[in-house]
Amino acid sequence: MKATGIVRRIDDLGRVVIPKEIRRTMRIREGDPLEIYTDRDGEVIFKKYSPVGEMLAEAQGYCDTLHKSCGIAVAVFDRDAIIACAGVSKKVSIDQKVASEVERVLEGRQMFTYYSGALRIPMGPEGWYVSSMMPILSEGDVIGGVACLRQELKEVGETEKALIQTAGIFLGRQLEE
Repeated sequence: MKATGIVRRIDDLGRVVIPKEIRRTMRIREGDPLEIYTDRDGEVIFKKYSPVGEMLAEAQGYCDTLHKSCGIAVAVFDRDAIIACAGVSKKVSIDQKVASEVERVLEGRQMFTYYSGALRIPMGPEGWYVSSMMPILSEGDVIGGVACLRQELKEVGETEKALIQTAGIFLGRQLEE
């Protein structure tokens, strides 16, 4: 654990303000859920909570199935990092930060598909780009996404688009149950 040198007092309602610099560095936004941990030494630790991370087995299974049955490279990610993938090196990809371009596309809450001249969105290991991406929505909030990755971008076919869209909708509904 790294000390920041910042000290904050708890107010009369038990609240603590997390400094803006730390929120920006850790990509903590208003409304983001935080998990609270304690240990025997009296430490209180706040950790960003990822609902997508809670369904790691389902996400990995979905990625593996899409890759094996369709031969496409797939990644599932929360708002910060890739949590599951297939068809790309997991050692390089898992926990890799999500590019800011991905976050901007997710905020649009719509399916993204690459077409000639469109923005090339990097993701995963170097040299991989998003060819199609669907946000994962849970209770109206964008909590992550599913993306098909390619090294050579070409226009997206209807089958690939439908598979990624289905994955995003399915994973979002899994979280709502």
